[in-house]
Amino acid sequence: MKKSIASLLLAAATITAAVAQRPYLPDTVSAGQSRVDEVMRLIDGNYTEQPSMDKLADEAVTAMLKALDPHSVYIAAKDVERANEGLQGNFEGVGISFQIVSDTIVVQSVIDGGPSEKVGLMIGDKLLRIDGEPATGDSINNKFVFDHLRGKKGTTVVLDVLRQGSAYTFHIIRDKVPIYSIDTYFMVDDTVGYIRLIRFARTSVKEFEKAVHALKKQGMKAMVLDLRGNTGGFLDIAYGMANEFLDRGQLVVYQEGRRTPRQNFRADGRGIWRKGSLVVLVDEGSASASEIVSGAVQDWDRGLLVGRRTYGKGLVQRMFPLSDGGQVRLTTARYYTPSGRCIQRPYDNGSDAYRDDISERYKHGEMVNADSIHFPDSLKFRTMHGRTVYGGGGVMPDIFVPMDTMRLSDYYISLRGKGLMNSFPLQWADQHRHDPRTRTFTDFLANYHSFGLDSLMAEAATAQGIVRDLEKEAAEPDRTAHSDHYMSLMLKAQVAKDLFGIEHYYRVMKEADDGLNEALRQLAGKR
Repeated sequence: MKKSIASLLLAAATITAAVAQRPYLPDTVSAGQSRVDEVMRLIDGNYTEQPSMDKLADEAVTAMLKALDPHSVYIAAKDVERANEGLQGNFEGVGISFQIVSDTIVVQSVIDGGPSEKVGLMIGDKLLRIDGEPATGDSINNKFVFDHLRGKKGTTVVLDVLRQGSAYTFHIIRDKVPIYSIDTYFMVDDTVGYIRLIRFARTSVKEFEKAVHALKKQGMKAMVLDLRGNTGGFLDIAYGMANEFLDRGQLVVYQEGRRTPRQNFRADGRGIWRKGSLVVLVDEGSASASEIVSGAVQDWDRGLLVGRRTYGKGLVQRMFPLSDGGQVRLTTARYYTPSGRCIQRPYDNGSDAYRDDISERYKHGEMVNADSIHFPDSLKFRTMHGRTVYGGGGVMPDIFVPMDTMRLSDYYISLRGKGLMNSFPLQWADQHRHDPRTRTFTDFLANYHSFGLDSLMAEAATAQGIVRDLEKEAAEPDRTAHSDHYMSLMLKAQVAKDLFGIEHYYRVMKEADDGLNEALRQLAGKR
């Protein structure tokens, strides 16, 4: 039965009601609603073919929100669960991460506390069948894996796997699977702890406190908090994280909007790292909640920011449910750092210009030269100790670390393009899981040079038709040497990850991590 126009417009009506937080205002909402209703009736009654009114309604809602700002979005009912799971801290499924190598699904990690860990699934297991259906071949892709492994809590999935030449069958009962906000933490040296926060979710503060307690027991006196690439999350979780570093009464952030009276968020004085030395790593991928935390740390001169200018998202969204199960994430306010900065970058020139801002930073040389960044005096603010900082367009770190463009040789780009930087380490690790030389991470490091992995990778590249341009490389000896060293380190880190887990990837890569090494230099000057 054809849906009525009134029901099709219900989503739009719900949005406008949510914006106003009260019944329609006749001279604004009702007038606009009448025009939308009139056009929908014209289409339904006169269009040459029978239109999909549901599709039209979805596109109309999407277009309305797009006209507001880049971060107000509509989420259809079918996409709500997937869109929210990263922020909620869990999803329902079997609890593995995977990689598709040569048309085969290979288990890359088994999530702690998830259903797969409970039954004994292991890194390197190859999935042959899922519920009796072949899980290998040309048709296998990420969507196939998600569709077959995720499902409602309490349902069972049967996995037939290949492990070291032997076949095994696992009956896994799907359950809530935790999505961790902190993917690694460890001691960089005897006194400096490193924590990498990849998202702001419901569990983030608890995970952070657990990591700090563990590192304190290992002697942590100074902390490096890595927010690079962290695109944000909930505002209240951002407050909770910043609260860990500030004293009682200090302003963390405030928000204010047309229908949102100013609301201050102040530290409660119960933070777990209010006195120890602190460096926060940021870059162009650090957004939203990451910028709230880094802005508060900078404005109170609580620690140093090291890296590159952050993304520049200073808008606050609220989630409004729609009657059909969909959602609208609507910008209701702007947030401001303690000094009064709004770090939202302009979006008046349209969504394309907004989306391409990061690319423009590359073109203008900002990623390699801090002098390419210019802020107008109108955006000048002062920190607690009188240092000059700027609003508009992100948070500028105290110490600039340029992007290392020398590591991107043509040869390295070709290896990545063919997927060899992922597939080759995984295949080698799979063949050496029971090698006594790789029994522990310490054993692996001690024996690494005996494996000859650089030569083996070169042979695999040649077999894939990847040939080095020796003439060009000879003309760029510094770039070639630098890129080759980075590739070698990346290969070692990838194998370590595939054998021992993600933490060990970062333990190896810290040698080439310019941001982390700059943080260590800054901390050394304070000790």
